[in-house]
Amino acid sequence: MLYNKKIILGITGGIAAYKCAHLVRLLVKQGAEVKVILTPAAKEFITPQTLSVLSKNEVIIDFFDANFNWNNHVHLAEWADVMLIAPLTANTLAKMASGLCDNVLMATYLSAKSKCIVAPAMDLDMYQHPSVKHNLDILKTNGNLIIPAETGELASGLTGEGRMAEPENIINFLLDFFKQSLPLNGNTALINAGPTYEAIDPVRFIGNRSSGKMGIAIAESLADKGAEVILVLGPSSEKVKNSAIKIVHVESADQMYEAMLSNYNNKDVVVCSAAVADYKPARVSDKKIKKKDGDLNLELIKTKDILSELGKLKKKQCLVGFALETENVLEYAAEKLKNKNLDVIIANSASEKGAGFGVDTNKITIIDKHNKISNFELKSKQEVALDIVNYLIDLIK
Repeated sequence: MLYNKKIILGITGGIAAYKCAHLVRLLVKQGAEVKVILTPAAKEFITPQTLSVLSKNEVIIDFFDANFNWNNHVHLAEWADVMLIAPLTANTLAKMASGLCDNVLMATYLSAKSKCIVAPAMDLDMYQHPSVKHNLDILKTNGNLIIPAETGELASGLTGEGRMAEPENIINFLLDFFKQSLPLNGNTALINAGPTYEAIDPVRFIGNRSSGKMGIAIAESLADKGAEVILVLGPSSEKVKNSAIKIVHVESADQMYEAMLSNYNNKDVVVCSAAVADYKPARVSDKKIKKKDGDLNLELIKTKDILSELGKLKKKQCLVGFALETENVLEYAAEKLKNKNLDVIIANSASEKGAGFGVDTNKITIIDKHNKISNFELKSKQEVALDIVNYLIDLIK
């Protein structure tokens, strides 16, 4: 995912510019914020209006555009996480290699501190010309990344190397680029979240008020930091925004137990944030129980203790648990940390205003296996998730 990534897309004057409408659409679909700069020649191949609608931002062409102050290229360059120039023509390539600055795109490129990635596009003989190859070598030496041109039918009618990489391939290049720079790249994570529903009959169940928001936020934060994430999710109406997260949907405590154990091996980080039911009905009716005179008595039996079992099986995993309590929060959390062989436990109070189930905020205390206690203020669950993930990065790295 390119969620929240800030990308400048520079489009130069080549026929491959028509592909950039699809490229912008894919970038936005991936969650990126895109600002487009056109060279004056590029607007002859694709309209600014099309790109503005697709990117949801004004398109920049000239220093003296009504919505663009002459020095905004500096702020634009500082804003970007990456600068992408596609298609890159031989003309703009030569300007980049020599440092020539005669338009907004070049001024932004020369001001940028972020990495610049280029996707060349030109006819095959031009692409093979020694001066073009020399200029590409200069760009590489200067730290730019090149997405090689692809082979196929060209605008001239010839067939050969020179086509701009397809938008899908450019997206994959960007995904790999961002992933390589992330602190959890190469790490795997397993998280559970949400409640469990323990059936009484086909229409009734025992459950709890967990929304799954906290666990989902942790899963997304881990994925944003580069981890390969599996999320075992109980019944929840919350949506997972990051499509890179693999979701295993479950309903009962038994199903969550099986899903967690079957995905546990070889994981680097395991976070158990789900509100798993401690008890379930001893017998489940296969038909709806009819209302009758008198009371209905349910016999409840213990569910399997997922966290305890994972603690017994733990090898290299960093195992993290949650302790939601109404009293003696730190005492009960520390006891759970020790008894279940955890590395870290996240403690919070259900009686604390703004924390617990069904709200968008949380207030936590982190305790590690050396009894180091770290307190955090009340924050949004997304901010709390980032605090937890940053803590775990320091721990495992």
